[in-house]
Amino acid sequence: MAHKSKTQRAKASAARAARKAERAQQAAEGAAGASTTAEATKNAEVPTKKGLFGSKAAVEQKSEAPAPAKKAEKPVAKRSRLAFFKDVRAELKRVTWPSRQDVIQWSVVVVAALLFFGIYVGLLDNIVITPLLVAISGLGA
Repeated sequence: MAHKSKTQRAKASAARAARKAERAQQAAEGAAGASTTAEATKNAEVPTKKGLFGSKAAVEQKSEAPAPAKKAEKPVAKRSRLAFFKDVRAELKRVTWPSRQDVIQWSVVVVAALLFFGIYVGLLDNIVITPLLVAISGLGA
């Protein structure tokens, strides 16, 4: 199983912290309690189109919100070639590179597999397939 990069681990950690803070905030709000049953009904969770849960108020706000006006498209400025190589370098720093031991280990596995299957196919061809074809065709007789 591949190891997660530092960036992936940081994002996952931040997401967990955000969920934890959200649960703590909901627990604090739940401790205060709803003052009326109408308020509790208004805040009841209902499924949305995506299958996620949200409050009725949030669903109503989404349906009442006006559609955003389309912005005039601006021509995309060409980025310099140096910016591309800068981005490549930054991306390569995020890559989780295998250790020297891993590279050697998997190289040995690949070479062993190549040798095994090469010998297997060679023997199969010379000992089984070729004599069988000669016998069927009658060329060897």
